[in-house]
Amino acid sequence: DYASSQDETGSFDLANVKGAVEQAVQATLAQKDTSYSAAKVPEWTSKIIDGVLQTLQAGNKPYKYIVTCVIMQRTGAGLHTASTCFWDSTTDGSCTVRWENDTLHCITSVFAVHI
Repeated sequence: DYASSQDETGSFDLANVKGAVEQAVQATLAQKDTSYSAAKVPEWTSKIIDGVLQTLQAGNKPYKYIVTCVIMQRTGAGLHTASTCFWDSTTDGSCTVRWENDTLHCITSVFAVHI
Protein backbone atom coordinates (compact mmCIF):
# COMPACT_ATOMS: atom_id res chain seq x y z
CA ASP A 1 0.00 0.00 0.00
CA TYR A 2 1.36 3.37 -0.99
CA ALA A 3 1.62 5.51 2.12
CA SER A 4 3.81 8.42 1.08
CA SER A 5 6.05 9.49 -1.77
CA GLN A 6 8.18 11.45 0.68
CA ASP A 7 10.03 10.25 3.73
CA GLU A 8 10.14 12.21 6.97
CA THR A 9 12.72 14.63 5.52
CA GLY A 10 10.48 15.53 2.57
CA SER A 11 12.64 13.64 0.09
CA PHE A 12 11.48 11.21 -2.58
CA ASP A 13 10.63 7.88 -0.94
CA LEU A 14 12.04 5.22 -3.24
CA ALA A 15 10.74 2.25 -1.23
CA ASN A 16 7.09 3.32 -1.45
CA VAL A 17 7.26 4.13 -5.16
CA LYS A 18 9.01 0.83 -5.85
CA GLY A 19 6.26 -0.96 -3.94
CA ALA A 20 3.58 0.73 -6.08
CA VAL A 21 5.36 -0.40 -9.26
CA GLU A 22 5.89 -3.96 -8.04
CA GLN A 23 2.23 -4.21 -7.01
CA ALA A 24 1.00 -3.10 -10.46
CA VAL A 25 3.42 -5.37 -12.34
CA GLN A 26 2.61 -8.39 -10.18
CA ALA A 27 -1.14 -7.83 -10.55
CA THR A 28 -0.79 -7.69 -14.34
CA LEU A 29 1.91 -10.22 -15.20
CA ALA A 30 2.51 -12.63 -12.32
CA GLN A 31 -0.07 -15.28 -13.24
CA LYS A 32 1.42 -18.73 -13.89
CA ASP A 33 0.30 -18.86 -17.51
CA THR A 34 1.45 -15.39 -18.62
CA SER A 35 3.43 -15.81 -21.85
CA TYR A 36 4.63 -13.08 -24.16
CA SER A 37 1.95 -12.05 -26.61
CA ALA A 38 2.51 -9.06 -28.90
CA ALA A 39 -1.26 -8.59 -29.09
CA LYS A 40 -1.53 -8.26 -25.28
CA VAL A 41 1.45 -5.93 -24.73
CA PRO A 42 -0.51 -2.68 -25.25
CA GLU A 43 -3.13 -3.82 -22.72
CA TRP A 44 -0.49 -4.93 -20.21
CA THR A 45 1.55 -1.73 -20.44
CA SER A 46 -1.56 0.43 -20.08
CA LYS A 47 -2.75 -1.58 -17.08
CA ILE A 48 0.65 -1.34 -15.36
CA ILE A 49 1.01 2.40 -16.01
CA ASP A 50 -2.57 3.13 -14.92
CA GLY A 51 -2.16 1.03 -11.78
CA VAL A 52 1.05 2.80 -10.78
CA LEU A 53 -0.42 6.25 -11.43
CA GLN A 54 -3.63 5.50 -9.52
CA THR A 55 -1.69 4.25 -6.51
CA LEU A 56 0.70 7.20 -6.51
CA GLN A 57 -2.06 9.78 -7.03
CA ALA A 58 -4.06 8.25 -4.16
CA GLY A 59 -1.19 9.28 -1.88
CA ASN A 60 -2.15 12.91 -2.56
CA LYS A 61 1.47 14.08 -2.48
CA PRO A 62 2.81 17.20 -4.23
CA TYR A 63 4.39 15.41 -7.19
CA LYS A 64 3.95 15.17 -10.91
CA TYR A 65 4.57 11.60 -12.06
CA ILE A 66 5.85 10.26 -15.35
CA VAL A 67 5.54 6.48 -15.76
CA THR A 68 6.96 4.39 -18.61
CA CYS A 69 6.71 0.65 -19.20
CA VAL A 70 8.53 -1.51 -21.74
CA ILE A 71 7.63 -5.15 -22.31
CA MET A 72 9.91 -7.17 -24.56
CA GLN A 73 9.86 -10.78 -25.62
CA ARG A 74 12.63 -12.76 -23.95
CA THR A 75 14.73 -14.12 -26.82
CA GLY A 76 18.27 -13.72 -25.54
CA ALA A 77 18.73 -10.36 -27.28
CA GLY A 78 20.21 -7.53 -25.27
CA LEU A 79 18.19 -4.62 -23.95
CA HIS A 80 19.91 -1.59 -22.47
CA THR A 81 18.13 1.43 -21.03
CA ALA A 82 19.37 4.65 -19.48
CA SER A 83 17.92 7.91 -18.26
CA THR A 84 19.14 11.13 -16.79
CA CYS A 85 17.33 14.00 -15.12
CA PHE A 86 18.18 17.58 -14.29
CA TRP A 87 16.17 18.36 -11.18
CA ASP A 88 16.29 18.99 -7.44
CA SER A 89 17.71 15.75 -6.09
CA THR A 90 16.64 16.62 -2.54
CA THR A 91 12.92 16.32 -3.42
CA ASP A 92 12.62 14.72 -6.88
CA GLY A 93 13.44 11.14 -7.73
CA SER A 94 13.11 8.16 -10.01
CA CYS A 95 12.63 4.44 -9.64
CA THR A 96 13.06 1.63 -12.17
CA VAL A 97 11.79 -1.90 -11.55
CA ARG A 98 12.73 -4.88 -13.71
CA TRP A 99 10.53 -7.96 -13.75
CA GLU A 100 10.83 -11.05 -15.93
CA ASN A 101 9.58 -14.56 -16.45
CA ASP A 102 10.56 -17.26 -18.95
CA THR A 103 9.02 -15.44 -21.94
CA LEU A 104 9.22 -11.69 -21.29
CA HIS A 105 11.03 -8.76 -19.70
CA CYS A 106 9.17 -5.81 -18.19
CA ILE A 107 10.94 -2.57 -17.24
CA THR A 108 8.83 0.09 -15.54
CA SER A 109 10.18 3.52 -14.58
CA VAL A 110 8.66 6.30 -12.50
CA PHE A 111 9.93 9.86 -12.46
CA ALA A 112 8.56 12.09 -9.67
CA VAL A 113 8.94 15.87 -9.80
CA HIS A 114 8.01 17.80 -6.67
CA ILE A 115 5.59 20.69 -7.30
